[in-house]
Amino acid sequence: MVPLDLLSPDLLRRRALLVGLAGGLIAALLGVLVALLLDPVAGLVLFVVLALPPSLLSFAESRKRSWLDGRVLTVRGLSTTSADLAEVTDLGVLVSQAKGLRTVSLLVTAGGRTISVGLAIYAEDRLRELEPLALRKLADALSATGQPHALLFSELLVAQLRAEAREAALDERPLFVLAAAAEEGKLAQRIAPEVVSKLVASL
Repeated sequence: MVPLDLLSPDLLRRRALLVGLAGGLIAALLGVLVALLLDPVAGLVLFVVLALPPSLLSFAESRKRSWLDGRVLTVRGLSTTSADLAEVTDLGVLVSQAKGLRTVSLLVTAGGRTISVGLAIYAEDRLRELEPLALRKLADALSATGQPHALLFSELLVAQLRAEAREAALDERPLFVLAAAAEEGKLAQRIAPEVVSKLVASL
């Protein structure tokens, strides 16, 4: 089994704790305020309604893991979803933007399920990319399917590996090029297949 976690479990747990504490504190303050000004029951209801979403988000974030076992890709959050790459029907690149960060993820649809695996995070002054071993194993698993669209994305990951190995500048790293191709201001955007194909053909 090969971990495919872009962020370390410890970092995810710390981030989840902060989200849970912040959400709980805000919910508690507003709940107490409403209880004092209006009605204790209304304050309690408001606290539960406001505290529940960040609590669930915090729980899901703390459990978030991704791994590859042979040809089976698994992502765990609130629930666990697995997809057999041998059954892949669609692949894509998703770029999400928040707080000056651009996250590049691989979208995999197989067996009627669609899951997302983070590949890289880019900002103006820092970056985080999936470990070379994880990229290599994921590229090999895609290549092993023998399907043309899977081979395309396998080549993309191999090109990223080569760029990382030679410590290439950001604008020479395929995943960064795809991140930069996303329109500014969009929370999440799937990169057009022809953009990915053109990039791979140019490598």
